Amino acid sequence: MRKPGQKINSSGRGQRDLKVRLKTAKGRKIGSTLWLERQLNDPYVQRAQREGYRGRAAFKIMELDDKYRFLIPGTKVVDLGCAPGGWCQISVERVNSLGERKGKKVGTVLGIDLQEVEHVAGAEIHVLDFLDDDADQKVKDWLGGAADVVMSDMAPFSSGHKGADHIRIMALVEAAIYFAIDVLEPGGTFVAKVLAGGAEADMLKMLRTNFTKVIHVKPPSSRKDSSEKFVVATGFKGREAD
Repeated sequence: MRKPGQKINSSGRGQRDLKVRLKTAKGRKIGSTLWLERQLNDPYVQRAQREGYRGRAAFKIMELDDKYRFLIPGTKVVDLGCAPGGWCQISVERVNSLGERKGKKVGTVLGIDLQEVEHVAGAEIHVLDFLDDDADQKVKDWLGGAADVVMSDMAPFSSGHKGADHIRIMALVEAAIYFAIDVLEPGGTFVAKVLAGGAEADMLKMLRTNFTKVIHVKPPSSRKDSSEKFVVATGFKGREAD
């Protein structure tokens, strides 16, 4: 019997019964079971499945763009560490790379990752280590020029040691900043995931030297217990040669 005030979903079952609980399967550690249980019950994961996005990370870039407006029609975007493709999906919609928004400029979305990524309609995706010496030039060739936005959701494989993981991800962010400085148009935007941990001073100094505005932000879709934050740097000042 339904208790007073208990909400009913379309199947007629009370919402308190909807939470998925898993038993620890043979060969699967408790930590893995808890992670999977959290994924299955995560509203952003469920929403991504309903709306056809490749994971909850799509909502992070969506929320950042809702606030700072850098993915506009006609924009050329480079997505570093693009797997599994959620950021590319959002970028395709917003920069109009498929030309579906009549009367709006048509943008470009270029995804780069070390691993193969399933095709995203409206995006061009390449397997590339952007740390390679010739990576900048390859990206420029694929773009046919400079970029307006460089985004990085890259993260190293977790070692389980927070200090070591923080240093490794900050090294990737620093490399992405150098990459952005080399390929961005003046006025361009850089967005990257970082981990809180006390090694951000050099990164922020570099960004503030090269961009007019630098913001640290944690979007609503980022889990509260996660140490991740995002840096949004707007108004690229341009290279000396410019």
